[in-house]
Amino acid sequence: MREITCEELKQKKNQFRLIDVRTPEEYIGELGHIPGTELRPLGPDFMEFLKTLNPEEEIVFVCRSGARSGQTTLLSEEMGFTQSYNMVGGMLRWNQLGYETKKGDSK
Repeated sequence: MREITCEELKQKKNQFRLIDVRTPEEYIGELGHIPGTELRPLGPDFMEFLKTLNPEEEIVFVCRSGARSGQTTLLSEEMGFTQSYNMVGGMLRWNQLGYETKKGDSK
């Protein structure tokens, strides 16, 4: 599985499409979300969403700890994605490093 650290992502954030796979409550909750991410919760419609993406687009999947985004990254690789990455440590690590987050809204 391809992975990217929070430190690497912070430096290269603008070159990736950031997709957060947590629930809406998590996205706006205590850990917040990375500005510029899209909320696409894992669930019944997620596979259909993945099918709409360009498999050559540079994508980073984000979740709370890196577990769900890791599963999503593996799934995307199985579907032929060539530049999808799991953000190691998830939002827990992003917050631990003190990087910018948005809280309280889903935009």
